[in-house]
Amino acid sequence: MPVFKALLTLAFPIILSNLFQAMYHLTDSFWVGRLGGSALASVSICGPIIFLAFSIGLGFAVAGSTFAAQYFGAKNHEMVNHTTAQTILVISLISLLLSSTGFIFAPNLLQFMGATSDIFPMALSFLRISFISVIFNFSFFIFQSIMRGIGKVKIPLFIVIGTVLINFIIDPILIFGFGPIPPFGPSGAALATLITQSLAAIAGFIILFGSKWGLDLKFHHFRLDLKFIKKAFLIGLPASIEQSSRNLAMIVMISLIAGFGTTAIASYGAGTNLIQIAILVGLGLAAANGTLVGQNIGAKDMIQAVRVSKLSAVISFFILSFIGLIVFLFSRQFISFFIPSDSAVIDGGSHFIRIVALGFGFIGLHMSFGHVFLAAGKSSTSMTLTLLSQWLIQIPLAYFLSQHTSLGINGLWIALPVTNITIAFIAFLIYKKGSWQKVQII
Repeated sequence: MPVFKALLTLAFPIILSNLFQAMYHLTDSFWVGRLGGSALASVSICGPIIFLAFSIGLGFAVAGSTFAAQYFGAKNHEMVNHTTAQTILVISLISLLLSSTGFIFAPNLLQFMGATSDIFPMALSFLRISFISVIFNFSFFIFQSIMRGIGKVKIPLFIVIGTVLINFIIDPILIFGFGPIPPFGPSGAALATLITQSLAAIAGFIILFGSKWGLDLKFHHFRLDLKFIKKAFLIGLPASIEQSSRNLAMIVMISLIAGFGTTAIASYGAGTNLIQIAILVGLGLAAANGTLVGQNIGAKDMIQAVRVSKLSAVISFFILSFIGLIVFLFSRQFISFFIPSDSAVIDGGSHFIRIVALGFGFIGLHMSFGHVFLAAGKSSTSMTLTLLSQWLIQIPLAYFLSQHTSLGINGLWIALPVTNITIAFIAFLIYKKGSWQKVQII
């Protein structure tokens, strides 16, 4: 199959799956936004904390996907099964630890985030329910990552579509109440996610433990393999650190934004809904890129791996740039969709997203090159790029521009596209150096 067709054939279901997965958050924002700016701010301030927990599991899911892709490319199906089982073991333990710890320390986390008294009770209830959901979210991460690694990308998509439709129905019922069901407010959105994610996790494990889709998990695959776990840990830990540092940076950004008031937090929350869509499209393209690059590395066809990686970078840049242009032109209409009754948030959110939108293409470049490094087993390179972008560029720049210049909150917004452009250029230079082509992990 030609590279372009193979890339898009694999990417399209992943992008759809990502977008439908995002519908959980977008649906929450849509309905919670009807409760007003304070309610939306209570959900928005929890977002980076929840994503931080997710990022830890995602890192180890990336390791499982990387191994699965390379073993699948090498036609070693026994090790694909072994990889899947060991990934389930590790991520299950991590999810239990994170869920319980997050539930206990939720008040402390919100205090650190600068949650004001008018949103603290709503945010605390939302956050604690969301931490319970972490166990089920992680279970679905395992399933989704393994399926992507072996190229079965349509199966997770069908599950996500089904659960999103269920979430769309029960979200307003739990938020506003219906008949004997009392209104739970913003917490209703978290309850709806808990219910639907548990259904997705159950469906995923039923499929994983069947042999219909190229997997045949047996009891012996689940015997603890410390040597393999150590190997996966070396791949997964940098990926987890990378994702965690990105979300820790979001927490710091929210803390800086909180200094400008509740309206600023709500504006950021409404605007990031659109940024999330662009990121998820980019992640879909990058995940397809990583799968094909990993499979070609496993098959020892580096020429094809290079061709895939170059084409993916070009496609990602132009698609995300086009999305950025659309968001820029219709920013006010998009923000109004999420928070129709608060003119201050509409003004602030549309101003914020216009500043950020035209840099979307560079987010695509960074993601594309980052997944090449992950597919080659060089997760430390991808991690270093993210640490550099968030902690040496974005946070210092955002702090300086917002606190020590006349730009104020605009300084926070400007720091985002400047960071995206800078780190995409650095990632390109590392990619061109070509050291990732010399790595084999299996």
